[in-house]
Amino acid sequence: MSSDSTARDSAVPGSPAADRPGRPDAAGPVAVVVVTWNSARVIPEFLASLPQGMAGVDWRLVVADNDSADGTVDLIRSLAPEATVVETGRNAGYAAGVNAALAAAAQWEGGFRAALVCNPDIRMREGCADLLVGALGDPVAGRGRVGISVPLLYEEDGTLHHSLRRESRVTRALGEAVIGNRRAGRFPRWSELVTDPSAYGNKTVADWASGALMALSRECLETCGAWDESFFLYSEETEYCLRAGDHGFATRLEPAASAVHLGGESQVSPRLWTLLTLNRVRLYARRHSAPATVAFHAAVLLRETSRAALGRPANRAAARALTSRTALRATPGP
Repeated sequence: MSSDSTARDSAVPGSPAADRPGRPDAAGPVAVVVVTWNSARVIPEFLASLPQGMAGVDWRLVVADNDSADGTVDLIRSLAPEATVVETGRNAGYAAGVNAALAAAAQWEGGFRAALVCNPDIRMREGCADLLVGALGDPVAGRGRVGISVPLLYEEDGTLHHSLRRESRVTRALGEAVIGNRRAGRFPRWSELVTDPSAYGNKTVADWASGALMALSRECLETCGAWDESFFLYSEETEYCLRAGDHGFATRLEPAASAVHLGGESQVSPRLWTLLTLNRVRLYARRHSAPATVAFHAAVLLRETSRAALGRPANRAAARALTSRTALRATPGP
């Protein structure tokens, strides 16, 4: 487990935790939190889709922009003049953007009752947010209550995205290395990825889920504190879901809610795939012993080297980084 208790025990940045209830039925709007970085290509359609996706919900938009150079901020102020816009002044990373946006929303008169954290390349289907927010606070047998709810995510072509995940284990890393994560995903012991079709047809509780779109209760946010900014990009949602679970807040799929996700660059970019892979090992190391981390690192390296042997540039780059102590110890950044 992480020894850093400060982030775990602090309140939402800029908000007095004791002053406002965290229940989903508390007063205030739902804060729609979006982090942008050179998002001018996708932000107009995102903004246009919000009325449909947020139907039935009292909401306000808060955008944290990480120093975009393509006119993103001007577009937002033109198309959504009522939005709260926070300019971080630097490419601060996804978690830092979420924290900045939540801190700004906490200053609204009356605060906010829940947060909907979403990528700018998400397109919610009608009523998605209402279903997600409505699921918050539901009791979950043996897992506390729902603190984070997520929808079904689809690719642009209509393919279901397997967005549910299990916590990292050495056996799961080995299963993914030897069998492949999609084939191994049918067996809980052998893969982080949940591929069982029945899991996506029910209100399935997962250890964590894709951070492209998730609703978080105010109580969960105030109990768990700020998002961990040290990852820069990737694994921040993993860490937050696992931390929420430590505090008795479950992450659960709401299968009646759905959205389209236009993303997927991490699958093809060597730089982003390397960052994703290194952050998996970094996060595992924070929550497990040194010997277990050595075994997990070896299993992840086996996966990347075996795929690199097939001529895949992203896996080759990740394998090189995994064998570099400097890369593993470096602070992730732009």
